[in-house]
Amino acid sequence: MTVAQALVTFLGRQWTVDGDHRERTVPGMFGIFGHGNVAGIGQALRQANELDPELMPYYQARNEQAMVHQSVGYARMHRRLGTFASAASVGPGAANMLTGAALATSNRLPALLLPSDTFATRVSDPVLQQLELPHDPGIQVTDAFRPLSRFFDRVQRHEQLYSIALAAMRVLTDPAETGAVTIALPEDVQAEVVDVPDEFLQVREWHLSRPLPQPGPLARAIEAIAHAKRPFVVAGGGVLYSGAEGQLRAFVEATGIPVGTSQAGGGVLDWDHPQNLGGVGATGTLAANRIAAEADVVIGIGTRYSDFTTASRTAFQNPDVTFVNINVASFDAYKHGTQLPVVADARETLTVLRRELADLRVDPAYAARIAEEKANWDRVVDEAFAPSHLELPGQAEIIGAVQRASAPEDVVVQAAGSLPGDLHKLWRVRDPLGYHVEYAFSCMGYEIAGGLGVRRGIDASDTDRDVIVMVGDGSYLMLHTELVTAVAEGLKLILVIIQNEGYASIGHLSETVGSDRFGTWYRPYDEQARNFQGPGHLPVDLAANARSYGLDVVDLAPGADVVERLQAAIADAKASDTSTVIHLHSDPLVYAPDGEGWWDVPVSPVSEIDSTRRAYEAYREQKAAQRPLVGARPQTPGADSDADTDEQNGQNA
Repeated sequence: MTVAQALVTFLGRQWTVDGDHRERTVPGMFGIFGHGNVAGIGQALRQANELDPELMPYYQARNEQAMVHQSVGYARMHRRLGTFASAASVGPGAANMLTGAALATSNRLPALLLPSDTFATRVSDPVLQQLELPHDPGIQVTDAFRPLSRFFDRVQRHEQLYSIALAAMRVLTDPAETGAVTIALPEDVQAEVVDVPDEFLQVREWHLSRPLPQPGPLARAIEAIAHAKRPFVVAGGGVLYSGAEGQLRAFVEATGIPVGTSQAGGGVLDWDHPQNLGGVGATGTLAANRIAAEADVVIGIGTRYSDFTTASRTAFQNPDVTFVNINVASFDAYKHGTQLPVVADARETLTVLRRELADLRVDPAYAARIAEEKANWDRVVDEAFAPSHLELPGQAEIIGAVQRASAPEDVVVQAAGSLPGDLHKLWRVRDPLGYHVEYAFSCMGYEIAGGLGVRRGIDASDTDRDVIVMVGDGSYLMLHTELVTAVAEGLKLILVIIQNEGYASIGHLSETVGSDRFGTWYRPYDEQARNFQGPGHLPVDLAANARSYGLDVVDLAPGADVVERLQAAIADAKASDTSTVIHLHSDPLVYAPDGEGWWDVPVSPVSEIDSTRRAYEAYREQKAAQRPLVGARPQTPGADSDADTDEQNGQNA
């Protein structure tokens, strides 16, 4: 067999096992072929298609970055149990996957990348698309994957294939280590013949690790939670990847502890669950942020604690706040200097916490405060969703219309711009996998490709859901060509394009930092002013662009009833068997309700512009609330005096 044939056969026989569940680890491969892989991986896929079509199904893509996005979308829908491989050619083909690699690793989601490399023998040197660096001829484009991958290796000799492939699979299926896994394949090595051992090609199972909490750290965590007066849970994506939403629900129902979610944690509880206060942090709800500000024990479960989740370390204002961090990855469990990390699986740990804290119940006054804040925020969302009958609706109204027309099991997909923040605050999630917002990398252009990955994940699970991709015009223009993939394979998406004439999110941010939306409008270039800030709009027709791909398109003209027409269009799209694109205009200056979260974006302290000087003064005021967020020291036996406590808090500060 050739190295490529051996690798394709090997990948087709890998299985992930989680308890009683067993599924293909790599159910298929995307590929865009060039001289670097057409004779290697390309030939191997062609041969597999001829001899055993189910071994490693091949799927086309229109952009190498989008291949990885599809893999990530699929992986999240399958709770990291499976993902796709993505094969690219030498040079630009490989480089196009770099953004996807960074996205997968940032989100802790598995994706297998197979970028091609130039000749290992250098018999033809330099070749077309080779990167030439005089100081180090051995460095190639694929070396750029090293800092972006959780695993990277290059098969420079065919004998290396076995150890590299097995090591790659270990990382791909390890909940604590997973992310982008990259195997660089020189084009000549791909076509080399190797005598493959039968053991390498046998069916192999990779059993997911679900580590139990260690007694010592668990006991200290239980002690801290048991004595908390205002405990608060921050639930991240790790809850969903562990399949722990049922255990979380049982725990918070028994104790009354409230929950705020990160973007990745959306769906851990239904929106109307009494303990679910919604998103927390910079894009969070008033309810979650006000309760979080007073929390004395923060129980982080499966969260990375990004700056958005902590509101740039301003969300948790209790001077004695303690962090109990439960995470399968020690890297995340030890964040914010906590001395109460629990390095363990979320599901297993919550099961123990529920048993060991069976008598715990939050104070009635605290429970009443939680209920009051939740009810108040629910009323705010109801008002934001109500149609205003303006010619150009705000984004909150648009989200409300999509919400009303969708089914509980439908999946909303988003990634970048102003939509993630508004969805985090407003979208009422009714299914554990119904909220799919890629926000670790927040990559413009992820939405359509990621939505296709979600669609593939749903189809592979044989479930009945619609995928609703919401995207602004800026992100749509970044990467919309995968709509051709949807047409070619009959993959149904419902795509809502919100035309706001530019970059709404950064435009708003630009105002807050004193830059007056400079460079964020889609406007004709003003030759005299040398900017894009003038009047008028570009004659770009995104609806016509989508229609050119062969999709059903509904173009909603502005009008007082546009929100009602949008809701009807969503209903019609759900009834259709094919993809539908719905295009409408919004007013980017009509903002969603504020959740009192903050995001640290430094403002220039010196400026000739009045708006920047004013913004800097506001920034200084916000910055004053920022704190290191180092978890308080756990109380040691006998150290119960006020002096001891004061000394410990001083050291922590």
